[in-house]
Amino acid sequence: MLRTFPNEALAGRKNTKQERPSPHQPGTLPPQQPLLRRIWKHRYLMHYHRLIALVVIVNLVLLGYGLRQWNWWTAESINLAALSNMVIANIGIAILIRQQYVINLLFKIATSVPTSWPLRFRALMGKVYHFGGIHVGGAIMGTLWFAAFVGSLIYSWMNGLPGVSLATMMVTGVLLLLLIVIIALSLPHFRAKYHDQFELMHRFGGWASLLLFWVQTVLFINDQGGSLLAAPGFWVLLIVTFSIALPWLRLKKVPVQIERPSNHVALVRFNHGVTPFAGSSTAVSRSPLTEWHSFANVPAPGEDGFRLTISRAGDWTGELIDEMPSHLWVKGIPTAGVGNIDQLFKRVVWIATGSGIGPTLPHLLAHTAPARLVWSTRTPRATYGDALVDEILESEPNALIWDTNENGRPDLVQLAYDAVQEFDAEAVIVISNKKLTWQVVYGMESRGIPAYGAIWDS
Repeated sequence: MLRTFPNEALAGRKNTKQERPSPHQPGTLPPQQPLLRRIWKHRYLMHYHRLIALVVIVNLVLLGYGLRQWNWWTAESINLAALSNMVIANIGIAILIRQQYVINLLFKIATSVPTSWPLRFRALMGKVYHFGGIHVGGAIMGTLWFAAFVGSLIYSWMNGLPGVSLATMMVTGVLLLLLIVIIALSLPHFRAKYHDQFELMHRFGGWASLLLFWVQTVLFINDQGGSLLAAPGFWVLLIVTFSIALPWLRLKKVPVQIERPSNHVALVRFNHGVTPFAGSSTAVSRSPLTEWHSFANVPAPGEDGFRLTISRAGDWTGELIDEMPSHLWVKGIPTAGVGNIDQLFKRVVWIATGSGIGPTLPHLLAHTAPARLVWSTRTPRATYGDALVDEILESEPNALIWDTNENGRPDLVQLAYDAVQEFDAEAVIVISNKKLTWQVVYGMESRGIPAYGAIWDS
């Protein structure tokens, strides 16, 4: 039996003389916090955007020092080397912050905080997955510094200042145009509408940029009469190049077994010598140079290998479900995701919709934290199969599985709040689509309950 929640329960209940009021009645939401407190929970002020602002502020402070105290720009000379270092530093940080080993380290540090520490601090550490703001801030500021560098090169060239060659100017100009195009195609609206084109440009444009950075760096150091090994930019580029190449060094084509409980879902099993940790993801592809997709790993305790739950959500997933290939490409290492933060809390509520059960299930199976599940999906047994649903109920007997085909779409904010009160949970983790994730996260945080969900920044 699936534990369902009838729609009438969401309408609330009126107290009568015979009914004794309780601190919380299912189906009733408390008011949101005052405006000045909840405004910091708005998505435009989330930690992702705060990190972007932090990177910008740090760069502006350095710009101020460069103008006033370090004499980067004077009538007689321009410190082109300092500008070049600012470019390399920002671009390097933007790339390294997304390196798989760096991501895993960030999560390891953040989740090492004991649950005995104050909830407010643990809730802040749970925002570790917003690190993408550093990536965006570094990329934007690196490009702006590069534009300033190009302008300074042109000024130096036109005024006959030393240390600038025509070859350096040409390569630098092409590189600047390429960086501008990459950033333009990374804007949220274009990325959502033309995701495949964005990925291709990000990958091949990024590789081309890296190559041009190497050429430009060698030419510029030669123009300045410096030593390649003594230049900070050389070492940063070396580290960045190794970082980018590292996942590709682990590229391999592996056999898979695919079960298809319905034409909407494929359960893909891997057993190629890797058993990932709960809360990690794996990047898979059928054509490694064109398109990659990351899915949450579902390892089973005591078993080798893992599963991926893949739902039909576009051409790539649809073709995989229909064709059921015998092999897939994998690269890199299992990488930590937002779900890992459940370790920071004494009790958590998981809110999942549809195939969002995939990233949720490994935490339930591994019991990484005491948890209560609310899963809203259409005909769960017919769509995902009896075996998967039974596995969920065995690991979380009190799970609330809402069949949207039978009961309609629920108010997930209401269900999340009810589950928090019933389970005495400290936080809510949401695995859903973008719209519902934000509704639940803001609905909880605006009422003082820590909440987390993907921010679609990759």
